[in-house]
Amino acid sequence: MDTISLKKNDPNYPSALQQHLGKDAPDAITAIGNLDILRHNSTAFFCSTKCPGDLIVKTYDIAQILRNAGMTVISGFHSPMERECLTILLRGTQPVIICPARSINKMRINKEYKKPLKDDRLLFLSPFDENQQRISAKRSHYRNLFVAAMSAVIFVIHAESSSKTEELCRQILSWQKPIYTFESDYNKNLIKMGARPVNMDNVSLWASIDK
Repeated sequence: MDTISLKKNDPNYPSALQQHLGKDAPDAITAIGNLDILRHNSTAFFCSTKCPGDLIVKTYDIAQILRNAGMTVISGFHSPMERECLTILLRGTQPVIICPARSINKMRINKEYKKPLKDDRLLFLSPFDENQQRISAKRSHYRNLFVAAMSAVIFVIHAESSSKTEELCRQILSWQKPIYTFESDYNKNLIKMGARPVNMDNVSLWASIDK
């Protein structure tokens, strides 16, 4: 599929990027897929590379709940648990937005993405130009800010103390944007920062409210 470039003056360019990123908002973003998905409220998913076993089981459950609720989910889907969530989400029918930490110009489309793209329920987005082909720590951090700015709400599976994910959460909270996380001793650091705790008894209600 062809890539589409959206510059700041394009009506499809998400206004949330300039609202939250200010002067750091990308001059243009590149897209592959159904641009209508940008009109949906989306939930961002983040997780540190390492995730406690107790939260892994809950993550499988919440990914299925979000899928069945028809919620649009946006993420880089880079960490192991984020990738697991993507696998579950792609089995549904709801929209998904994938944001690689690199350019998507000339990107090879993997087999598992072709049907969702054909069904108009998958969108690739990137704030990086064709010269930024390699993933780096700096680009990954900016990509995560990009994802957070694009979303209506954020769900953080787990952020290790003093990790880059925790630092990201602190910045998102400074935007006055809601962050949700599992109610767990493993997430005390996030809840103390201001993240809103969710347990498996009330997650269905949360999903319906923020859809």
